[in-house]
Amino acid sequence: MLLCQQDAQLFFKLHKALMYFVNQRLQVVPNVGSPEDFSRLPPEMGLKLRDALVEEADLIEMFVDQNPAGLLDDEVDIVLSWRNQVAGDFYIFRELKKYTVFLSADKQPVAYGVLALTQPFEDLIGPYLPVLTKAVLLPFKNQIVYDGLLSSYRISFGAGIRRSLNVSFKEAKERHGIVTSLPMSAGPFVPRDKPQAKPRPKPAPKEDTSDAARVILGLIDQFCREHLNEEYAALCRKLAEKLARKRPSPLASGRPNTWACGIVRTIGWVNFLDDRSQKPHMKLTDIDKAFGVGESTGQGKAMLIRKMLKIRSFDPDWTLPSRMEDNPIVWMLEVNGFPMDIRHAPREAQEIAFAKGLIPYIPADRQ
Repeated sequence: MLLCQQDAQLFFKLHKALMYFVNQRLQVVPNVGSPEDFSRLPPEMGLKLRDALVEEADLIEMFVDQNPAGLLDDEVDIVLSWRNQVAGDFYIFRELKKYTVFLSADKQPVAYGVLALTQPFEDLIGPYLPVLTKAVLLPFKNQIVYDGLLSSYRISFGAGIRRSLNVSFKEAKERHGIVTSLPMSAGPFVPRDKPQAKPRPKPAPKEDTSDAARVILGLIDQFCREHLNEEYAALCRKLAEKLARKRPSPLASGRPNTWACGIVRTIGWVNFLDDRSQKPHMKLTDIDKAFGVGESTGQGKAMLIRKMLKIRSFDPDWTLPSRMEDNPIVWMLEVNGFPMDIRHAPREAQEIAFAKGLIPYIPADRQ
């Protein structure tokens, strides 16, 4: 969610005035002759000046006392509130309707509900979360924004780290809820009582999906025997069974051959089946033809499945066992607070990760 346009303009007006003042005092960046020059700085220069302000936060009070920009009283109050900034590393963790969740990378994480300024965070960092970034969070009109500067780390997170972050997020909500204003309350989080939900009418009983699932599994098995192998068949069956267990199951509607095509397409997409260097190799459009499905229909069904189950490229949960070693995301874990490839860690660390179910096997045993 974004700030409204009027508030975004106000934020940038105040922030540029403060950063210009900071640079005048610290002389971090040369040739900044006005607040407008700050907005034209390269990102690396803006980050350098921002980090200097984090180290010299007393300059905020000096700016307010002198008020060189001639701000109004309510504008001065906003800048003064920035003494309560929160700076550090955050996992941009989840997009919610009202804000984006920033999960602090601390021993006891805090979940902050943060508003973007003029561009959605998805446009800035991409659609795939989590993303580890260095940021400064600021209070603004009883909300939390960031200062317009993000320094993201080019790191992909494996299933183990994502599970760990989900646990950390749950614990953070239990301790403080999702913090939406700064400074955060020092007291314990007390959840609001939810209004009593009105009883919903019982849905009409739906047709059992077991028959449809059996037909789809049969189509998948036949296709994999003729064109792929048992390894693909096992993973496609796993995906079909997961869809069958959803309530309501999407397999209850639509043609079985279309679902079978979308399932095989999805597993093929994750494992780069259309890469000529792979064995087996097959174009995804040839899967459509084999199932008697139009290309746009097969592609659309596969996209629906990926969106429904949040399946990504290199997804460890849907990677063929024979390709696990070539999938870097499988092996990225957090060790002593730092993400690393567990294959480069001592055997003791690999054994602990394997015992916790974070990796499929001990890499040292395969060498």
